[in-house]
Amino acid sequence: MKTIVVSAVTLRKGGTLTILRQCLAYLSELAVQGGYRVVAIVHQKDLAFYPNVEYIEMPHIIQGWGKRLWCEYVAMYRISRQLAPVYLWLSMHDTTPNVQAERQAVYCQTSFPFLKGKWQDLIFDYKIVLFTLFTRFAYRINIHRNRYLIVQAEWLRKGFSKMFGLPKELFIVATPERMEKETIIKDNQQNPIYTFLFAATPDCHKNFETLCRAAALLEKELGTGKFKVILTISGNENRYARWLYRHWGHLKSIDFAGFMSREQLYLNYASTHCLVFPSRVETWGLPISEFAAFGKPMLLADLPYAHETAAGSRQTAFFNPQSSDTLKMQMKLLIEGDVSFLKEIPHQVPAEPATNTWKELFDLLLR
Repeated sequence: MKTIVVSAVTLRKGGTLTILRQCLAYLSELAVQGGYRVVAIVHQKDLAFYPNVEYIEMPHIIQGWGKRLWCEYVAMYRISRQLAPVYLWLSMHDTTPNVQAERQAVYCQTSFPFLKGKWQDLIFDYKIVLFTLFTRFAYRINIHRNRYLIVQAEWLRKGFSKMFGLPKELFIVATPERMEKETIIKDNQQNPIYTFLFAATPDCHKNFETLCRAAALLEKELGTGKFKVILTISGNENRYARWLYRHWGHLKSIDFAGFMSREQLYLNYASTHCLVFPSRVETWGLPISEFAAFGKPMLLADLPYAHETAAGSRQTAFFNPQSSDTLKMQMKLLIEGDVSFLKEIPHQVPAEPATNTWKELFDLLLR
């Protein structure tokens, strides 16, 4: 019986929690087949509970950087000795813990080391700035212990390889699963006026302001009732969201719709004409790959993550994420029915090692 340990004490929401759930769902099935004992170290087991998995809960680690460092380099070592022998220790949250294990791997889930900060970030959420600096430091600790480092995109493999001076062959590109056309909502009823959607959390690096400025310029030029922009924030979540609402909440063309469940989001995908995604940095950009399955236009930040995530899409254009004027011009063309500037983005095949499923990934990690 070989022991697999998954440490993920900081994963509590969003895309990172989705990745953890997918990982444990596969390991739950693997444990049934016999030969493997699976242990998950998590914030709370109710967030990602699956049969055939043993859980160790550590709910207090999120209370500060000091506790996080103590967890990674003291507590995890003690746990690894209690669980010994450990065949594979997979860290799902970027850092490489100090543990006793035959082999280690780390899943690099954040792209913040590549975030180009702005002075406003300090005002809106200084923790993001500190986290950017922290991850650049924390990634390096014990990084050479890993047999593999797992990333979601080729651009991250190249970036981390250069940043840490590691050969690209140590990085596995584990591409998130894309939506199949047969599984998307079949709803052809679109909004009566041309509608743009930006689905994101109210974090300052998401760059809502570029889209809001573009919408303000477009409303001034075209008037009201000509288009609508739907944002998945309400305008009162945090300092950044309140700033956005204070500056652009008066616009008739912007709908601060608030958080949407997955079902609500997909209904909006189906009724929306175009996705806009101006974020300054993303590991993958999940709404891009989700919306691409609908085959409708997308206007995306001209950054490496967006080019890679949009591969295979049929109607896509890119814009400088700092240029509201360019975005406004593209939005106006779509409203007027001009799609000539949209392009098909060719598929990209990442170099080996690369995987498309959790089975393929663990086959690599365990063999």
